[in-house]
Amino acid sequence: MEDHGGGWSIKDPNEDTEWNDVLRKFGILPPKEEPKDEIEEMVLRLQKEEEVKPYERMSLEELKEAEDDFDEADRKAIEMYRQQRLLEWKCLQRRQKYGELREISGEQYVKEVTNAPEDVWVIIHLYRSSIPMCLLVNEHLSQLARKFSEAKFVKASVNSCIHSYHDRCLPTILVYKTGEIKARFIGVAECGGMYLKVEELEWKLAEVGAIESDLEENPKKGIINMMTLSMQNISVRENINTKSSDVLKPHIT
Repeated sequence: MEDHGGGWSIKDPNEDTEWNDVLRKFGILPPKEEPKDEIEEMVLRLQKEEEVKPYERMSLEELKEAEDDFDEADRKAIEMYRQQRLLEWKCLQRRQKYGELREISGEQYVKEVTNAPEDVWVIIHLYRSSIPMCLLVNEHLSQLARKFSEAKFVKASVNSCIHSYHDRCLPTILVYKTGEIKARFIGVAECGGMYLKVEELEWKLAEVGAIESDLEENPKKGIINMMTLSMQNISVRENINTKSSDVLKPHIT
């Protein structure tokens, strides 16, 4: 026991001391907690496991084989469970399949892009390695491919896809879904400018629905607002200068 100024308190009511035994005898302390037996704990664990439906421990193949052994209610639950497992499996397969910016050739374009699975967004970058902006976009897309592995990110040298494609149209980013172009960013300006940041490119792709970003607002919003304000100031100054010039003009009668 310890004295805390206002009275005595028990340091450890489960401690094996003569004093604690006396207090338990007079009902001041509750009976000492006995440690659970290992066998008892194992039985409790097994009982808890029995509460789990047997089909929740089965693979998709085992579920199909044992389908006749369940009643109607279980069959409905099994179907929902099977769909959930299939979805999880597809997501896993997709993560294993994508997750990087892959190089493809013009010959692979239709197979890899146009004929991609209907539920997959495809982002393809047509580039030329001699153009610095293309290299920057490739770097950003590599990061986004790792972050958004459910989408398919590919790049292709424009020389292998389109003959005589003009440099002013590069970089070119095309966004596909169900074999159709859903969005396109052609040239430096549309792709975000020479000082493009990865967050800005992420926002562009999220706006067209290709990825689900956690960005809450356009990272370039502040810059756009400053440019708008600057243009407004220029417009105001031009109006003032015009009016001043009109005042100074001689009136000819």
